[in-house]
Amino acid sequence: MFQWTEQSDATLQSGGVIGPDERLPWPQTALLGVQHLIAMFGATVLAPILMGFDPNVAILMSGIGTLLFFVFTGGRVPSYLGSSFAFIGVVIAATGYAGQGPNANIGVALGGIIACGALYFVIGAIVQAVGTGWIERLMPPVVTGAVVAVIGLNLAHIPVKNMAPTAFDAWMQAVTFVCVGLVAVFTRGMVQRLLILMGLIVASVVYAVLANGLGLGQPLDLSGVASAPWFGLPRFSTPVFSAPAMLLIAPVAVILVAENLGHIKAVTAMTGKPLDRYMGRAFMGDGVATMVAGSVGGTGVTTYAENIGVMAATKIYSTAIFVVAGLMAILLGFSPKFGALIQAIPLAVMGGVSIVVFGLIAVAGAKIWVDNQVDFSDNKNLLVAAITLVLGTGDFTLKFGDFALGGIGTATFGAIGLYALLNRRRAG
Repeated sequence: MFQWTEQSDATLQSGGVIGPDERLPWPQTALLGVQHLIAMFGATVLAPILMGFDPNVAILMSGIGTLLFFVFTGGRVPSYLGSSFAFIGVVIAATGYAGQGPNANIGVALGGIIACGALYFVIGAIVQAVGTGWIERLMPPVVTGAVVAVIGLNLAHIPVKNMAPTAFDAWMQAVTFVCVGLVAVFTRGMVQRLLILMGLIVASVVYAVLANGLGLGQPLDLSGVASAPWFGLPRFSTPVFSAPAMLLIAPVAVILVAENLGHIKAVTAMTGKPLDRYMGRAFMGDGVATMVAGSVGGTGVTTYAENIGVMAATKIYSTAIFVVAGLMAILLGFSPKFGALIQAIPLAVMGGVSIVVFGLIAVAGAKIWVDNQVDFSDNKNLLVAAITLVLGTGDFTLKFGDFALGGIGTATFGAIGLYALLNRRRAG
């Protein structure tokens, strides 16, 4: 079923660009899976905390969701499914969550998340039935490049504004992205492939020396790792189906469609392999994963921008890596100690890594323009790209009652709508 499982000369690679249907030897694949796991971990844990959900359930369901997505797409679309931030606002509105501790009304939110997943699945089934030709007409390279770029730009404020509370932390972010850059340029072989992971480890050691040794910042604290048990059940919850909450949360499916569509376009551009024919299956897989997560207390899931950045940096797009990452996430879901270890990584170091990852996504969007020779002397292309970038970067938000469409959602649908409008003159 999955070509790389055959281990033929055509699929088992040792270097260069590794396609979705290829893989490296299993030891290297496992290390790369760890790298992708770390890349997604911070955001996947942060989202449930902001909604009052159990982070271990979110990690567990992100792993299960990733494996479901893999099965639905036949192992052809490299992607990790992590907690979606698009749910935060509507979940807080639906539950009245005060922002600290467990969410007492989590069941109501879970019913809405399941409804959202069901709507998402239906959208995917329609796309799968009618085909994707319409996508090419709606999303030419100028639109695709802009949408991919804003996936990274929209997230840029998170590490810059929220992950460096002190001047020392800001300097450590700089040290971190310099470490990643040094590994990327001055190393070779597998170490270079693991540039994100290696850079993070080196930066964490530097942080410990400066903070724990010299007292320049908040010390690295491993006490939580020592006290956490090796194995333990996450805090599962039962959904409650409330019509008002379902109507409020279900429209988030529109944002998930935009994120997933941008992801597939980004990977298509990076790999040179047409993945549009898997778009309906990707939507359905993501929808089912969201429903399964909501049924036990997890957050809704989406394709993760952090992992696009890692793929862009390593040039390794093998879906085998995401199987490994998904299995490891399931293990973490049942192991508070492993979760505590990754959570012990200094916030500033994770912020520095995020700067690298989000920046790589933005550049991947620009690369789409270059590769497709988008003509910016044409005012139509110029305005579509310019407006889309500002909508996404500035997190332009439109509200429809209690539902808010912002950031990536407004940028994606704004780019599609604006291009269709401005293209009418030429079509006529």
